[in-house]
Amino acid sequence: MSLDRFDLLRRLEALLFASAEPLTEPVIAQRMPEGTDLPTLLAELQGFYANRGVNLVQRGRGWAFRTAPDVAPHLKLERELPRKLSRAAVETMAIIAYQQPVTRAEIEEIRGVALSKGTIDILLEAGWIKPRGRRRVPGRPLTWGTTERFLDHFGLETLDALPGIEELKAAGLLDRRAGLSTIAMRQDDIVDDEDSEEEDEGEPLDEAALDIAFDDDDEMAGERN
Repeated sequence: MSLDRFDLLRRLEALLFASAEPLTEPVIAQRMPEGTDLPTLLAELQGFYANRGVNLVQRGRGWAFRTAPDVAPHLKLERELPRKLSRAAVETMAIIAYQQPVTRAEIEEIRGVALSKGTIDILLEAGWIKPRGRRRVPGRPLTWGTTERFLDHFGLETLDALPGIEELKAAGLLDRRAGLSTIAMRQDDIVDDEDSEEEDEGEPLDEAALDIAFDDDDEMAGERN
C-alpha cells in the first residue's frame, strides 16, 4: 500500500468517524482529492473493520461506523426513571398515612372528589400502601394503611415521626376542610381479611416525587384524578 493510499484511507476514516449521520458517496467525494477511487477505498476500509468492535456499514445510500452487532447487547444501559406522583396520588397518600386504616369512601369524602382506581394502583406499585382488613360495617369495605417500605423510603422509624396535622395545616400544606378531623378511626372497627385481600407491594418506584410534608404542588402533577 502506497503512503498516498494510506493517507486517503486515514482521511476517509476520520471523515466517517466525525460525522453524526451516514454520509453518501457524493458528500464524501467533496472532501476527498479529485479522482479518488472512493468505492475501492470504502470496500477496503469496510474489510479492515469487519472483525472489530465497530463496523463500517452502509445504511441506504450512506456510510457510517456502527457498533458491531455481537457487541451491541453488552453496551446497553438500563436505568429507572423517577415518576412524579399526581396531586391526587399525593393527597391520597397523605390521607392514608395520617388516617389509616381508611376506606376508599373515606378518602373520597376527605378529598371531596371521586378516587380513580389508578391512584390506588400507583401507590400499590410503589409498595407504600397495603390492605389492612375490612371495616365491620355494611358492605365490609376494604381499608388501607401504609407499609414498612413507606417508612423506609422516607426515613421514618414509625408513623409517629410524621409531621403533625395541625403543623401542616398551619403551614398551609393541607386543606383546612374538616374531613381530616371528622372521620374517627378505631382499630376495633377493623377485621383482618388476608385471605380475600393479599398484600401487593409491587415494584419500587425509585425516588418518586413525594415529600413527607407534601409541600410542592409542582410535584403533584400528571396523574389523572
